[in-house]
Amino acid sequence: MAAVSGLRGATARMPLGANVILPGVAAVSTIAGQAGYRETDDPTLLAQEHKRLGYTSAFCPDANPGDSGRVNAIRKAFSDAGVLIAEVGAWRNMMTPDAAARKANIEYVTRQLELADELGVKCCVDIAGSFDGSTLSGPHPKNLSKEFFDGTVENCRKIVDAVKPKIAKFSIEMKAWDVPNGPDSYLELIRAIDRTTFGVHIDICNIVNSPERFYNNTALIRETFQKLGSRVLSCHAKDLKWVPQVNVNFQEVPAGQGGVPGQPGTGIDYHAYIAEVSKAGVPLMQEHWNTNEEFQLGAKYIRQVAAELGVPV
Repeated sequence: MAAVSGLRGATARMPLGANVILPGVAAVSTIAGQAGYRETDDPTLLAQEHKRLGYTSAFCPDANPGDSGRVNAIRKAFSDAGVLIAEVGAWRNMMTPDAAARKANIEYVTRQLELADELGVKCCVDIAGSFDGSTLSGPHPKNLSKEFFDGTVENCRKIVDAVKPKIAKFSIEMKAWDVPNGPDSYLELIRAIDRTTFGVHIDICNIVNSPERFYNNTALIRETFQKLGSRVLSCHAKDLKWVPQVNVNFQEVPAGQGGVPGQPGTGIDYHAYIAEVSKAGVPLMQEHWNTNEEFQLGAKYIRQVAAELGVPV
């Protein structure tokens, strides 16, 4: 169980992971836009490839709760490789206006939380969803409404109350145009859900939704962890490049590649981010790229900053 249990404390290793693209296999995007890590049914092959690439944490491969053979194989493969399973993803739209689809999506998310608890993974994460039923979590005028907030509270309570997890906790990934869209929004959600089985997932880039937050992302990072740090289960890692045009356009890029063109050091403050993630004692997971080279580019920068801070990865 050591490989699937999180650590907490400033001196502990900060597990670093990513989606892994297996050799000779074309990247395949999933419903969440993730790439690569669901392309094999062989957990041993996948765990060893994580180890070969120098990662110490991983996203959970596909499995079903109650499938003890598959669950035990995943647990053993990653434990033997010394790789922490950081998150069980549950990427479904829980707020779609299609009632039948919403019911099916919530049932799926509930099973994913069951899987996380069975595996001993501390974090099961989904997004709140969207009233735009044609997307996973696309923008919609009502996504910041009281109706959306109350629906999200109801959904989260329903899921954690059905599972009553002993190890895992459920969390909602932060979004720029959705609930929660910042530390105060997340605190409001936590208080409304009012369950110890609900935790926090942080993707700092996802809540940089204005020039003010972009320019002041160091303060945003510190505020977010100051308010939410004791509840954090896992974090995502990427960077933002400001593409100059008439409207504000932040483009996701690997860690260390962000900022305003021609102005080095103006992207996400990874010294602040890694310092806070390491204090929280949780994994830092890269996502969304289509090649191992892109992931390795970000990983190299993260390791460099972590070394400067004296944080083992």
